[in-house]
Amino acid sequence: MFRLLIAFVSRIYAFFQRTMPTNMIIRATHTRRGLKWGVPAMLFAVVYLVLAAALAQWVAGGAPGWINLLVLVCLWNALKFVVNGPITLVRLVRVRALERRYRGAGVASNETMTVG
Repeated sequence: MFRLLIAFVSRIYAFFQRTMPTNMIIRATHTRRGLKWGVPAMLFAVVYLVLAAALAQWVAGGAPGWINLLVLVCLWNALKFVVNGPITLVRLVRVRALERRYRGAGVASNETMTVG
């Protein structure tokens, strides 16, 4: 029974990772080409926070209580984008430093070969 539950949860997790828009954007920002878009993607957090506030006001005004689940989803997505921004910034700095080091080593080895 426990194995069945773990298999079910892992399939749901894989489905959400493949199909949910915020997960696809965050996954795209973790590629080498997408690292530079991690910090600007943090602006999506503002959109999600505004949406969550609007939905919360709607619920306070008499909307159905299940809308609170949408508020939680919006807050969760905003948190994902806020955390993702600094992570991609650190990864981008590390990758660029590594590329600069390799580029410098490649230039230095070519200069020694042509001088000698």
